[in-house]
Amino acid sequence: MWPTALFLLILLIISSALISGSEIAFFSLNKGNIKALKEENSASAKRIVSMLNSPRRLLATILIANNFVNIAIVIVSDYLIWVWLSQDLFISWAEYFSEIAPFAFSISAAARVFNFIFTVGLVTFVLVLFGEVTPKVYATVNNLKLARFMSRSLFFLDRILSPFSRSLVSMSKSLESRLGDAFKKDVNKDDIDRAIELTVRQDKHSTHEIDILKSIMKFGDVTVKQIMCSRVDVVGIDKETPYNEVLTIIKESGYSRLPVFENDFDNIIGILYVKDLLGNLEQPADFDWTNLLQDEILYVPENKKINELLKEFQQKHLHMGIVVDEYGGSAGLVTLEDVMEEVIGDIKDEFDQEQEVDFVKLNDNEYIFEGKSMLNDVCRITGIPIDTFDAIKGDADSIAGLFLEYVGKMPMIGQEIKVGQFRFKIVAVSERRIEKIKMTLA
Repeated sequence: MWPTALFLLILLIISSALISGSEIAFFSLNKGNIKALKEENSASAKRIVSMLNSPRRLLATILIANNFVNIAIVIVSDYLIWVWLSQDLFISWAEYFSEIAPFAFSISAAARVFNFIFTVGLVTFVLVLFGEVTPKVYATVNNLKLARFMSRSLFFLDRILSPFSRSLVSMSKSLESRLGDAFKKDVNKDDIDRAIELTVRQDKHSTHEIDILKSIMKFGDVTVKQIMCSRVDVVGIDKETPYNEVLTIIKESGYSRLPVFENDFDNIIGILYVKDLLGNLEQPADFDWTNLLQDEILYVPENKKINELLKEFQQKHLHMGIVVDEYGGSAGLVTLEDVMEEVIGDIKDEFDQEQEVDFVKLNDNEYIFEGKSMLNDVCRITGIPIDTFDAIKGDADSIAGLFLEYVGKMPMIGQEIKVGQFRFKIVAVSERRIEKIKMTLA
């Protein structure tokens, strides 16, 4: 009897190894492998593609089959060990421990318990080594080969175990949706911010790391309007500008790309790349430099999220976009550098001024900002959370916009308002815009 049981045990261990390895084999196939299988007209390829179209069901089938096989291995091993090691060995163990701590059941029952414990320990070692580690290492290297070999067996098991796998998938989806809703309900960005502060090591360099992690978390919530260079600050070139003046504008601005417009900034006709002028520096003033314009222009809505803009920059291999408002007019300009600075902070190059945001620090609690300063920059400079004004700023993105949101009209010099724990006082104003604002922290 025991030779048959031994043969069955070996067969079950091999089955466990193949089923465990097939999990890695199927789910490690990349897009290239799957594309090649779809183009291949073979039965195994069709079976693999068909099963991968329902990955949850495939995984459920593999797990159910593997558990049935492992349970069978434990049962057969228990019988073999009981036969090979004889009952006397386990009875002697039971008698020895009963003298130390008397059992509430018979010695023979205790002997069976020791037999089972010994079996589970031995089977666990065998399964981990030969049923998990070894086959999964092999499957990682030979995933496609093993997937083909196991496709017929798993396809058959999928049909046999279909009632179990379907119910398991249904239960897992239901549990996942409930846990997902609970997670969304209970965890907010403030919790994540606190978790970041607790997780990152606290030393003199950790502040920058914390800021970067928090910026990554909020990256998908930032709009283009919040980071763009507004229209009044954009350096552009009229197409009628003489060539010598174009060179002067480029030299003074220090930019490598400049938008070119016809009549006004709402009519952008192209982007001038400074590198394209290098071979034409000695040309006369009447040189037609507009022939060098690149006509591929990326127009970006104000409310577009910057994570979507970053993907678009990557896909179209562009570094600059023209921001347009809801009426189609040009509202400003946004660059790849502006997007990256939202995560890693200001990027300085040899043309940047020492202070990108024009402000004066009077003391630890008082600052004077230009009205056009973005609220994000104001928060960074003053050391307050980036989202401090999110709930009260309305449609405003600059410190001047925040002031106008409150008063509803162009203010007078010296006019002061209190917003939360902060005071804002007009220092300089023109007929059309707020020039400077004094900000006082509580």
